[in-house]
Amino acid sequence: MLKLFRIVGVAITLAAPSLAAQSLVLPPAPEDDPVRTLVGRLDLERYKATVKGLTQFGDRRQGTKRNRDALDWIEAQLKSYGCTNTERVTYTYPAAAAAGRGGGGAAAGGGRGAGGAAAGAAGGGGRGAGGAGGGRGAAAGPPADTLPLGGVQAGGWRFRGTRGRTGVNNDSLQQADLRLRALNAEPATNGERQSVFCTKVGSTRPDEMYILGAHMDGHGWGEAANDDGSGTALVMEIARVLSSPEVQTERSIRFALWNNEETGLNGAQAYVDQRAALQGIENPAGSGRYPEPKWVAMIQHDMMMFDHGMPGPDGKPAKEQRREADVNIEFAITSKFADPAMKLAFLFRQANERYATDYPAAVGPYMTNTDSRPFQDLIPAISLRENERGMHTGSGWNPHWHQVTDVFSTFSDKDFRLGLNATQTTLGAVGVLAGATIRK
Repeated sequence: MLKLFRIVGVAITLAAPSLAAQSLVLPPAPEDDPVRTLVGRLDLERYKATVKGLTQFGDRRQGTKRNRDALDWIEAQLKSYGCTNTERVTYTYPAAAAAGRGGGGAAAGGGRGAGGAAAGAAGGGGRGAGGAGGGRGAAAGPPADTLPLGGVQAGGWRFRGTRGRTGVNNDSLQQADLRLRALNAEPATNGERQSVFCTKVGSTRPDEMYILGAHMDGHGWGEAANDDGSGTALVMEIARVLSSPEVQTERSIRFALWNNEETGLNGAQAYVDQRAALQGIENPAGSGRYPEPKWVAMIQHDMMMFDHGMPGPDGKPAKEQRREADVNIEFAITSKFADPAMKLAFLFRQANERYATDYPAAVGPYMTNTDSRPFQDLIPAISLRENERGMHTGSGWNPHWHQVTDVFSTFSDKDFRLGLNATQTTLGAVGVLAGATIRK
């Protein structure tokens, strides 16, 4: 993992289209810091309860009723928080233009046994080189292997050490919980898809917006608790805190729950395709309303809870969270906005130092395979995760990734607390950047 230093007294500016001079060094916190008060409204049990609520819909595989039911539940929760201006992005999967480059379609349902015999051959979507996690079957990937000399090329890193197997479980019979097996039995079908979002409208700069995202779909015949119930719950919890009527922000904040991440970032890409050209257009003219404010930055959250370290020679990770566990903040060093994204990532690290209660943060330059990718060449984009996607998750450090064991009961309070600390980090950083205050 890349170890990074503290930035002290360095003036950093965000070279974003709408906020070219926005400082990216946290100003000194006021004695009565409203952002600290807001971060204090986050709670471990509420975070866990939101993750638990999402797991009632099983793995929430795209193209199924359980996915649509989960989307309805998320929207209802957002409205109950006071974020009532919910909207949906509607698109078709697979899109005609994309069918040859990511596909999956109906075959993305996956599995043999109860509910997916026709789908197993596709291996979960079969994304291309730029996709989000591959489409190998349950037995795919190399067996756990010690690589003392060469290592594995992973996300741009030359990784030395023990690698566990990776892949997508498409075998329903691997799920021993018969209730969960039945819940996940419906295979995916092609057709209309939706993502849902709501917006905290800025009080003085409603035309400028931060986007906080996570994907609500999953697969693998589990409950998708970590991937990505943990990120979805993070975004929802921040929406809950900031939607309180006494809270106002100078700039707008959008809380977006993407669909179809597991098939190739299709939901986030549909949002970009449909709404990028609408940025900053006042509608109706003179109303002060901006259906799509100018995008300042995009912050994605994907798998927040499992950082148990490198597996041992037997291919198994430690049972407990490793002592060095941290919140990883990634940017794409190859993106057009690599420099401002890097600076934004360091600001989030500063916010972690100020507002997170338990786990530190580290910054890495290889953001990949998540819904920030469609944004990264348009605006500064970063991703928060429990460990480096390319170096750690991609090398099999998380044995529950896309597996039947990605269920609520797998994770301990230490795991959930890592997700809470990521929530504290994002709320702290965005609270400062968006100018959050609390009306007396």
